Amino acid sequence: MSKFIKAALASSVLAASVMGANAAHAATASADARANILEQVTVTNTSDLDFATIVTGATAGTVVVDSAGAVTCDAALVCSGTTTAAGFTVAGTTGQTVDIDADANVTLTNAGGNAMVATLTESATTLTISGVAATDVFSVGGSLAVGANQADGAYLGNFDVTVNYQ
Repeated sequence: MSKFIKAALASSVLAASVMGANAAHAATASADARANILEQVTVTNTSDLDFATIVTGATAGTVVVDSAGAVTCDAALVCSGTTTAAGFTVAGTTGQTVDIDADANVTLTNAGGNAMVATLTESATTLTISGVAATDVFSVGGSLAVGANQADGAYLGNFDVTVNYQ
């Protein structure tokens, strides 16, 4: 047999033994696979934000309905009627915390196209779901900028709140 063939054969035997040695020293590990399933979070509107009745004059003013529904009316305006904060109930997996985010503003418009803007404020930015509907609630109040001699009419606007698990 030639030296070249003997060398090639020896190399093949050496390579096979090294590969076999590596396979003999292989190790195996295992890992767990996990998933944490949460019930879909829902939010339900239970009351609307209502600034009630406002009489405007020659001076602009602000009407504030806080997240508890209490009203503060500038001296330039006359406010009457029952005000309410917008109310919401959250449902989802008990013990989980959710983030609450309302639109920053809402534009209220009358049938004639006249508008006013209210800045919105949530009563809470997070909530831990207790599983008791009466306690899984938050509200949204607002500060409404009423123009001088604001055009009369029924004004309406719509805003969104978003609730997501943390």
